[in-house]
Amino acid sequence: MTTTKAARELRAETVIDAPAAHVWALLTDFGQLAQWSPETVRMVPLKPGGLRVGQWYLGINRRKAVFWPTRSVVADVEPERRLVWDTASSGAQWIWELTPDADDARRTQVVHRRPVPGALSLGSRIVAPLLLGGNEAHADELEQGMATTVAGLKAAAEG
Repeated sequence: MTTTKAARELRAETVIDAPAAHVWALLTDFGQLAQWSPETVRMVPLKPGGLRVGQWYLGINRRKAVFWPTRSVVADVEPERRLVWDTASSGAQWIWELTPDADDARRTQVVHRRPVPGALSLGSRIVAPLLLGGNEAHADELEQGMATTVAGLKAAAEG
């Protein structure tokens, strides 16, 4: 399968002048995460038990006047290191990786990635061209939004 520009891995990263524990606490406060993200309006847990592998989240997303829901399932949680959720409605996986600086534990490298392990879902391939400016344009916008979200996390952690 050829990877389209829309299905390419999107990426944003930074180094934050704060320990991984502090960055993790902010990252996993999904109310704050939604404040930094240009597209995420809200993430709501759908099952009891808090943040854990197998937890479902309802994501409410927006782009201009268009709103849509997603259901994501947490695939991996390594506190202060890694958070991954799969979004079946798009075919995407959302990954956050935190790496403490080897020379200064008060600094943390943060990498936010969005690979598409298989292919974009049929729903994404239909909805994005109709409502989101096209798959490739939306992927570009998502990557810019990821950079904005990472910058918001950095500002909050360092502020």
